[in-house]
Amino acid sequence: MRRPLVLVVAAALLCAGCSSADAGNHDKAAAASPSSTSSSGSPSPVRAAVAALREASAGFRQEIELEGEGQVYGLTVAGSFDFAADRGHLTVDLPGGAIDHSDQVFADGKIYISGIQGVGKDAWGVLPRDKAQAHYLLRAPLNDPEHVLQQIAAMREISREGEENVQGVRAVRYRGILDHRTVTLRMAPDVRTKTDQARDILGSDLPVFADAWVDDRGRLVQTRMSANLSGAQVTLTMALSDIGERVSVTVPKAADTIPVNEVSGILNG
Repeated sequence: MRRPLVLVVAAALLCAGCSSADAGNHDKAAAASPSSTSSSGSPSPVRAAVAALREASAGFRQEIELEGEGQVYGLTVAGSFDFAADRGHLTVDLPGGAIDHSDQVFADGKIYISGIQGVGKDAWGVLPRDKAQAHYLLRAPLNDPEHVLQQIAAMREISREGEENVQGVRAVRYRGILDHRTVTLRMAPDVRTKTDQARDILGSDLPVFADAWVDDRGRLVQTRMSANLSGAQVTLTMALSDIGERVSVTVPKAADTIPVNEVSGILNG
């Protein structure tokens, strides 16, 4: 059974989307996982820190490492986001990729994307934010940083791992796991099917770990999600900074945009 598992998981990590999940109740169920509360019934420090951040703003930088079928990819996603106002911007870079850079703007319930096939060099593709889907394991739909927060908030079986220096501050590291519902949050149907198959072959949820670092002010300063299965692995680390700082967003002009129904490719999550 080992060889089929390698093939299925590697496809879920890297292949699908290289060339409609239920995002409503599914999102709410994952974020409200009962295992993300403490034994006293109050929210865990991780969930409380995520909730506070979602009412504020922050700069962020994601380092994403994907490895499978002999290929290794390293992506960087960086930007600023006003989570309370649901507005932000980011850049995505993949050194050496056929398309190595993309800009994305989130505003008014839409995502604007540059550098996609079928759209002119000076134009932006645009689609509703709630229609974006994830095409890879542990990737957010169009790199939406709030999606990462939803998954981190739903981590289960949380343990306190001690204090570490992270992002220039002293923070407590918490470790937990992500269940299948959380891992497949807003996945494209074809990738969801492959991930379901991998779980069925394994006989249990995929071993996906989550870490969160919370400082002494209760602020989330870093997150990490990782999975490592028989030759296919993915790690997403997100560092947070400038919490509470004002975020300025420039929305592309309507004349410079082209509606799109779907955006795939490794840059786009």
